[in-house]
Amino acid sequence: MPEHDERTTHAAAAMGRIPSGVAILTASHDGDSTAMLASWIQQAAMEPLMLTVAVKAGRHINDLITTSGHCVLNIVGEDATAMFKHFGKGFEPGADAFVGLDIERTDAGIRLGDAIATIDCAVESSVSAGDHIVHVARAIDGSGDASHAPFVHLRKTALGY
Repeated sequence: MPEHDERTTHAAAAMGRIPSGVAILTASHDGDSTAMLASWIQQAAMEPLMLTVAVKAGRHINDLITTSGHCVLNIVGEDATAMFKHFGKGFEPGADAFVGLDIERTDAGIRLGDAIATIDCAVESSVSAGDHIVHVARAIDGSGDASHAPFVHLRKTALGY
């Protein structure tokens, strides 16, 4: 981990207190599909309904999102231990990220049966942001159950996940 000056360290501690939800981001294209844990997600607009999701540069899922122009956010509920165990390890390109899971394939990607909400997205643009790629996407479909609370994530510092 690189060294940081005192001001950056303080800013990182403060930024780590920004709460975020957790989702399983899925993408697929031409028979290839994958998924990853994502916590840097934010609504970006109301009209049209848009959001942003940040993905570490170099991740295979970025290629699938860019090529297909779509992705699905599967929002994780408070009892997310099984989802974290399954998706937390990451997947090599070509590996089946969905073995043993209840899934639904859509034009945008893959919806998980255990998600408390799903958002099918059409990616409008992507921009490099330091060591991540930020995808700006329009919500094109979704489902959700308001009776289940989402998992909320806080970090000790913004210098790590």
